[in-house]
Amino acid sequence: MPEDEIKIKTIKVSQKGQIAIPSDMRKELGIKSGSELVMIKKGDSILIEKSSKASSKFSKEFEHMLKHSEKAAKKLWESKEDEIWDSL
Repeated sequence: MPEDEIKIKTIKVSQKGQIAIPSDMRKELGIKSGSELVMIKKGDSILIEKSSKASSKFSKEFEHMLKHSEKAAKKLWESKEDEIWDSL
C-alpha cells in the first residue's frame, strides 16, 4: 500500500475510554505490544503516530526556532555590556 494512501476504519471507544487499532493497520505500521505512540489533539481532530515518526517530524518543525534561538543567545553572550559583571 502506498504511504500516502488513505485508509479509513470505524472503531468504538470502550467504557474505560480505550480504543483498539485494527490489526491490519498495526501490521502495516509495525505497531506491536509495547510500541510507543503519540496522540495529538488539534481542534476536534486526533492524530495518532508512532513516537519515532512524530519526534522526527517535530524536530524538523522546530529546527528553524532552534537556529533563531542559537543566534539570539550568541548575540547576548557576545554583548560587551555584560562584561561589567566579570569584574565583580
